[in-house]
Amino acid sequence: MQAYIAAMPGWKSAVWARLDALIGREVPGVRKAVKWNSPLYGAPGDAPNHWFLSIHCYDRYIKVAFFRGALLDPVPPVASKSGDTRYFHIHEQDSVDEAAFADWIRQASAIPGEKL
Repeated sequence: MQAYIAAMPGWKSAVWARLDALIGREVPGVRKAVKWNSPLYGAPGDAPNHWFLSIHCYDRYIKVAFFRGALLDPVPPVASKSGDTRYFHIHEQDSVDEAAFADWIRQASAIPGEKL
């Protein structure tokens, strides 16, 4: 995971390194993996192939996918065509509300993850 974060281009590496550390603080023992060129995060007590969050780098933003995001309160702002998944996009000029992001992380990690 750390190699993936270090290889993220430009501003994305520093932003995600900070949020990766936040996830580690909010979910002690969080499981991490990279599949399909996307980092995945799983709750420590969940099944090994179940995940609550993934990210993907695009040219202009980082897409954070909460696999059961429709169950979060408040719901992440970007809808998905696939069931309960909701997205949060981070652009270079954005200021991420880390307290709100941490709340989503706590909620998402407490819900059974998506089997991938």
